[in-house]
Amino acid sequence: MLPEGFGEVAEKLRRSTVQVLSGNRSSSGSGSGIIWDASGTVITNAHVARDEQVRVELWDGRSLSADVAARDAYADLVKLRVCSSNLPAAAWRESSSLRTGELAIAVGNPLGFVGALTTGVVHGAGSVRGLGRRPWVHAAIRLAPGNSGGPLADAAGRVIGVNTMVVAGGLALAIPSERVVRFLEQESRPALGIAIRPVKEGLLVLEVNPNSAAERASLMVGDLLLDLTLDGLSEAIEDAAGSVLRLRFRRGDRRKKREVSVAVPAPRREAA
Repeated sequence: MLPEGFGEVAEKLRRSTVQVLSGNRSSSGSGSGIIWDASGTVITNAHVARDEQVRVELWDGRSLSADVAARDAYADLVKLRVCSSNLPAAAWRESSSLRTGELAIAVGNPLGFVGALTTGVVHGAGSVRGLGRRPWVHAAIRLAPGNSGGPLADAAGRVIGVNTMVVAGGLALAIPSERVVRFLEQESRPALGIAIRPVKEGLLVLEVNPNSAAERASLMVGDLLLDLTLDGLSEAIEDAAGSVLRLRFRRGDRRKKREVSVAVPAPRREAA
């Protein structure tokens, strides 16, 4: 049974959830986002907001231009800034205080259904095999393409994580709320400009962003970065910020190992 006042909680959470449209995508959208503060900060996944400028559609139908103010590709987080005020910001709760079995609420725009809401329960928290040491909020809740970047919240509508992916068995994973807060407090981290997925032998390159450090180094979709984990690559990029990072990789069906030098940009601090 849902708690008393659930309808009001759900409606408030819907108003704090936006649709994020990136590139030449259709009106079905590329994902969701969370209004983090009333002055125009929106949080979403880095794999949702791949361009430096996107459009954000609010619950009331308004469509606003949004610029990427900070990006952390390895935490899969992006901070967007929109020129608006008095926005319906979401409240948040430390995910470390969660208990297994608590009610979980997800809001997003799966398959173009704007403001779709699903409920489930918190399954646990912690790292996931194959995804490095980083912690996740695990929830037994149904997500679909378009939920990425949207809120996972508790019964009071407080955001406990940013919905990111579904793993084997249908378990949803969300980036913990504390990780979002740390991201907002830190300077923008250097990035190669690639989307990657862990595989048995290393990291598979799924996408190379235009005009990125990876593209300038001639990395391609399908390249396999060898002997690396997600955390290992993140640490290597931070260590090489402002200099050159050498990566070993394989391309195509060839067994020959190659090496590439990538000029890693120095981190930049966001203007106040």
